[in-house]
Amino acid sequence: MANSQAQAQAQAHAHAQHQKLTRLKFARRIFFMIIGAALVSIGLEIFLVPNHIIDGGIVGISIIASHLSGFPLGIFLVLLNLPFVLLGYKQIGKTFAISTTFSVIVMSIGTSLLHPVKAITMDPLLAAVFGGIILGIGVGLVIRSGGSLDGTEIVAILFSKKSAFSVGEIVMFFNLFILASAGFVFGWDRAMYSLIAYFIAYKMIDITIEGLDQSKSVWIISDEYVKIGDSITNRLGRGVTYLKGEGAFTGDDKNVIFSVITRLEEAKLKSIVDDLDPKAFLAIGNIHDVKGGRFKKKDIH
Repeated sequence: MANSQAQAQAQAHAHAQHQKLTRLKFARRIFFMIIGAALVSIGLEIFLVPNHIIDGGIVGISIIASHLSGFPLGIFLVLLNLPFVLLGYKQIGKTFAISTTFSVIVMSIGTSLLHPVKAITMDPLLAAVFGGIILGIGVGLVIRSGGSLDGTEIVAILFSKKSAFSVGEIVMFFNLFILASAGFVFGWDRAMYSLIAYFIAYKMIDITIEGLDQSKSVWIISDEYVKIGDSITNRLGRGVTYLKGEGAFTGDDKNVIFSVITRLEEAKLKSIVDDLDPKAFLAIGNIHDVKGGRFKKKDIH
């Protein structure tokens, strides 16, 4: 599973390299990488680092190393990240490697410039919450722009090819080890605050990448498929697709409705289905990205 994920990512990055970006798209990517890396710098130097709270991954190791050695955080962010980017160059592709290197350098410069700035709060809970939020948004913007700020996942992809563990399991193991190390360096209360910051940042990364209006796929099997489909189009303004299926147990022909909605429309969709066919089969799943087709919402009159 991990091998196939690594191969798929490598193929996707290789394919992306052959598609030339327009100047506007390229400038947009650079802009959001800079904004994202700057936000991470703010989250670190204005909130987390002064309160001895760390993040997971290479950033967390860099914070600990900076504290123990007395050297600036930015130096370790570059020195610890770049070797992993170079190591995984063949796995992640040229474009991703350059984007990651650029983002890490901007983050490093940002932490150096902000280091003399006084922390906004010395309350560890407030620092963990708001630092995690800002950090997560920044990382999410960089990822959406095609880069990364942490070499941990690159290492995980390489290790997964020679072990029985998945990429996600290896990343989780690294982060648990790093967060636990904070207990020995900064005290166990700071390790717990670090866990709070890490969790909040993790959720904010998802929200930033997927957006607040996260898309959902909808599958409905009903004899009233025409009425339900028309209601989804007229009341929600969403397009629908009718599919032909066959029940494996009964062998009967089934009519399946497929549509894509936002999570804010989920409750209304359930109400439509319940009103027209309470016995209908309804399955709803999360979608990380939607492109093409006619997903744009139609006007509702």
